[in-house]
Amino acid sequence: MTLQKINSFAAGEWVGPGSGARLIESAVTGEVIAEAGNNALDVQAMLDHARNIGGPKLRAMTFHDRARMLKALALKLGEQKQKLYDLSFSTGATQADNQIDIDGGIGTMFVFASKGRREMPDSRVYLDGEVEQLSRDGTFLGQHICTSLQGVAVHINAFNFPVWGMLEKLAPTLIAGVPAIVKPATATSYVTEAAVRIMLESGLLPDGALQLVSGGLGNMLDRLTLQDVVSFTGSAQTALKLRSNPHILENSIRFVAEQDSLNASVLGPDAEPGTPEFDLFVKEVQREMTTKAGQKCTAIRRIFAPENRVEAVIEALSARLAKNIIGDPQLEGTRMGALVSNGQKRDVLEKADILSSEAERVIGDPNNFNVQGADAEKGAFLPPMLYHCASPDAAMRIHDTEAFGPVSTIMGYKDVDHAISLVNRGEGSLVASVITHDAKVAREMALGSAAFHGRLYFNNRDSMKESTGHGSPMPHMVHGGPGRAGGGEELGGVRGVMHYMQRTAIQGSPDILTAIGEKWVPGATETKGPAHPFTRTFHDLQLGETLYSDPREITLDDIETFANFTGDTFYAHTDQAAAERNPFFPGRVAHGYLLISFAAGMFVEPNEGPVLANTGLDNLRFMKPVEPGESIKVRLTVKKKTLRNDDYGEVRWHVSLTNSEDDLVAEYDLLTMNAY
Repeated sequence: MTLQKINSFAAGEWVGPGSGARLIESAVTGEVIAEAGNNALDVQAMLDHARNIGGPKLRAMTFHDRARMLKALALKLGEQKQKLYDLSFSTGATQADNQIDIDGGIGTMFVFASKGRREMPDSRVYLDGEVEQLSRDGTFLGQHICTSLQGVAVHINAFNFPVWGMLEKLAPTLIAGVPAIVKPATATSYVTEAAVRIMLESGLLPDGALQLVSGGLGNMLDRLTLQDVVSFTGSAQTALKLRSNPHILENSIRFVAEQDSLNASVLGPDAEPGTPEFDLFVKEVQREMTTKAGQKCTAIRRIFAPENRVEAVIEALSARLAKNIIGDPQLEGTRMGALVSNGQKRDVLEKADILSSEAERVIGDPNNFNVQGADAEKGAFLPPMLYHCASPDAAMRIHDTEAFGPVSTIMGYKDVDHAISLVNRGEGSLVASVITHDAKVAREMALGSAAFHGRLYFNNRDSMKESTGHGSPMPHMVHGGPGRAGGGEELGGVRGVMHYMQRTAIQGSPDILTAIGEKWVPGATETKGPAHPFTRTFHDLQLGETLYSDPREITLDDIETFANFTGDTFYAHTDQAAAERNPFFPGRVAHGYLLISFAAGMFVEPNEGPVLANTGLDNLRFMKPVEPGESIKVRLTVKKKTLRNDDYGEVRWHVSLTNSEDDLVAEYDLLTMNAY
């Protein structure tokens, strides 16, 4: 077999293995298949390349530009994913495992690309929250903004997901406008290198946006600055060593850690044998023990069931695991492959021995199991192993030791409060699942254990057909957890992007805030355009361009007609005596929706023009009632413009209604699509 040379990509050049290179074995055969690492990498040149070339190019792009780039990268990876599948089999992963890693990573990129376009502005500044009025008359305001860090993100990834682990960090980093240096775990770096090559060869990334270290980082962490970020996934021991680096501590360099944890799954007290919940629980546990050979940071390590159902769970789980076929992951029928290496296999067995001091192994014998199409001694194979701890309250190692493989421990609980206390003994986890059809149980578990977990996953007969599974972090939701789980956070949509940006409070006049945020702020300069704004294209409209309507009187006949026509005969609009008894109204008043309906008629341009559609109305507020005989005026201002494609863009208009005394009656945002 030809030895693969796993390269690094440093400062625009591919660099092969050199001094300090490590040999990589196939997880399936134990044979050496590759080597990676080079102690001579110029890490300072890599950092300079990212900061001085990649960073400025990414920051010159808007969030939407970066999102489009990310989507195109995901498409390129999707076109060549078979190449990644073929390489991944040597990591011990089955085809189902590969789809979680590779397809899951690509899917994560698509989600972030979509959120970047839909939830972030076509701008380089992200506005975080609403404008704060800091003065009586509104001439001095505050706003929180987020801007790209002007450094580099160093991503240190674990061996279990060589593609997803990279892409779930890379996607929000690129959306934020920050270049990345990716350091995969050496054991599976050959898969990561192939994915990086696909992205670099696509020509979609600016020079310096993505670099790769196959092997050790050298003293790179000692050269970071306050503008840099370290994002780590792996063991708690390694995380502690890295985050304790004096240089990182002295310079308050951001360090985001996602560590393995003792995740739990709880069978609800209502889930008796024969119920959909009981069967679902057993299925979820079996899947988490065998997927990726149990090498998932979200895998179920501790199983909790009512004391009188522990034996039933063991029996049902034993029946399911008996159907599990272990072997060469490329062979048809194989359901569980190998651990990533024989070194990892030895580590799991050592940890299992620690667990055995407090629990009895009831399923799986590492010295006696069948392997399909491979040698159990040469490959890194282990069977699923279930332990039973009869005294979970007295146990210690069960709640603090993780065997990072197909190993779990089942325990009994007395009641929900007892289950909560046992779950929380994990001292911080990425996820806990609760399988129950009782909403009260779910609420008790959430109130009692949410503070100890990054994610709580509830499932039952109502959601089981569409649920994503205990062990599946979703890009829309945060991934991370307190305490033993690392105290960090990843994913979570736009929340994940914010880890690579700086939140800054800005203060100033409405015009200053408008200029910085590219969003018109009430009180900022208003201008009158050369024609009705609805006759002007998206391109021609300017922020602050305003239409002022003539006044319109609201009559009693208007109110009664609207009530009869719509069926909205609420007493405040139709019954004078009842309205007078209401402390909020002086008597009969106009419907709020009557006012905004009239407002539309007061600013609309009826003829065909560049306004293609009214797509929504946001933030509607009614401030003051309008009585019959009062007049209203409307002010329509261009608040925000977002280009959607080459043909049209979204215009957000600020609409305010005032009465005869110029008191604010109502305001809202109107959304239209306008031809470019």
